Amino acid sequence: MLDVVFHALAHDARREMLHRLAAGDLTVGELAAPLQMSLAAASKHLKVLEQAGLVRRTVTGRRHVCRLKPEPLSGAVAWLRFYEHFWDERLNALQDAVERANAFDDEESQ
Repeated sequence: MLDVVFHALAHDARREMLHRLAAGDLTVGELAAPLQMSLAAASKHLKVLEQAGLVRRTVTGRRHVCRLKPEPLSGAVAWLRFYEHFWDERLNALQDAVERANAFDDEESQ
């Protein structure tokens, strides 16, 4: 399931749709309008989000209303947090190395 969630998040239009759905339910047309895409294109992106379990679409007549379902994101967040300490350590080591190099350069220029 994690692969499907990351695939859904891999496209900027889908991330924008999720961001906008966080503020409340929207129709497919409302989601498509600011992205300057056709309803068909927006619907294809929504299908990917639905397959990932991130969006639920309710159809009433011709009106398709979409709602954010954030639960699948918890798995992605947990996966990223697992590696967060690794990147924190690496970035801290890089910062220390840069600071040592800057201090060495300062000493030599005096």
